[in-house]
Amino acid sequence: MAVVLRLKRMGANKKPFFRIVAAERTSPRDGRFIEQLGYYDPKKNPAEIKIDEKKVVNWLKNGAQPSATVKSLLKKQGIK
Repeated sequence: MAVVLRLKRMGANKKPFFRIVAAERTSPRDGRFIEQLGYYDPKKNPAEIKIDEKKVVNWLKNGAQPSATVKSLLKKQGIK
């Protein structure tokens, strides 16, 4: 079971916000996930990012791979 940390799109048309989730690599983008780790709202000024650092660090220690976007969000928050 390969786990990835990625974004799940939520919200209405043209008003997206994203949840940061841990999911299996084979599951669809907006499909089943294992755990919710935070959220990202790019429409607010400045963009709002809230991440549960303990959960993310735990997943990274257990071998989860972040997507490119999630990796940049973690870097902005100072996590790993």
